[in-house]
Amino acid sequence: MYETLQPPGAGMPVRRTPKHIKRPPHNSTIRKLSILIPVYNEASTISVLLDKVCDVQLIGSIEKEIIVVNDCSKDDTDLMLREYILENPSAPIHYFSKECNQGKGAAIHTGIQYATGDYILIQDADLEYDPKEYNLLLEPILTGHADIVYGSRFMGGNPHRILFFWHTLGNKMLTFISNLFTNLNLTDAHTCYKLIRTDTLRAIPLREKRFSFDAELNVKLSRIRGARIYEVGISYYGRTFAEGKKIRLRDAVRSMYCLIKYSIFSLSPAITKKEIPASI
Repeated sequence: MYETLQPPGAGMPVRRTPKHIKRPPHNSTIRKLSILIPVYNEASTISVLLDKVCDVQLIGSIEKEIIVVNDCSKDDTDLMLREYILENPSAPIHYFSKECNQGKGAAIHTGIQYATGDYILIQDADLEYDPKEYNLLLEPILTGHADIVYGSRFMGGNPHRILFFWHTLGNKMLTFISNLFTNLNLTDAHTCYKLIRTDTLRAIPLREKRFSFDAELNVKLSRIRGARIYEVGISYYGRTFAEGKKIRLRDAVRSMYCLIKYSIFSLSPAITKKEIPASI
């Protein structure tokens, strides 16, 4: 533990200093990333979004798998998706279409079921989040610092569109309430970008089918003992309601209800490394 250093001067006291303790090399690798895209009425943006996702070069030669789940869109989203797949046969896209609308959370449940990658990253189809920033989220995982990574819209120096004060305040209030119940210190609890190991997500019993999926997931991830959760700053190109933004006040109310429900009235035991051996 200690090494002895003999100073050059005669008669000087011998000084003992601790050796540097080397950390073992991190051997966690990501061979494939499953990019999960829930879609509802995004005919005007889905093709552009898929172009952006396909163009991204992931660090470490990580393979991409794109899983698109169409939540029974009422516009031409299905047509646009089928045309895109026909025109881009080499794109690694797996397409699933629901027969009835169930919500974003339900679409994510479907994507988790069919994902074959080591990790899952959730990507909205509305162009509010930039796929070029995938590597920002991957880096803390690949360097061995993190087990779960959130992309925060409220930290860092990346571009952010200036939108509604009350919408921003609502996001920050929901984050505060989420942190209150989960004992985390997130700056953006309801961000779209969440990078989580696939078998971890499959081991968590997820029930919420709509936007409150985020609130439930935050509570249940906070119960994984020893999980290292990191945030990285990301860009945010928000939309207005006229441009197609779908989340409403009722979704925020439902999220608050779910935070209470899954934190207090659903006191399931904490998930441990033994229960999810490959996730941490």
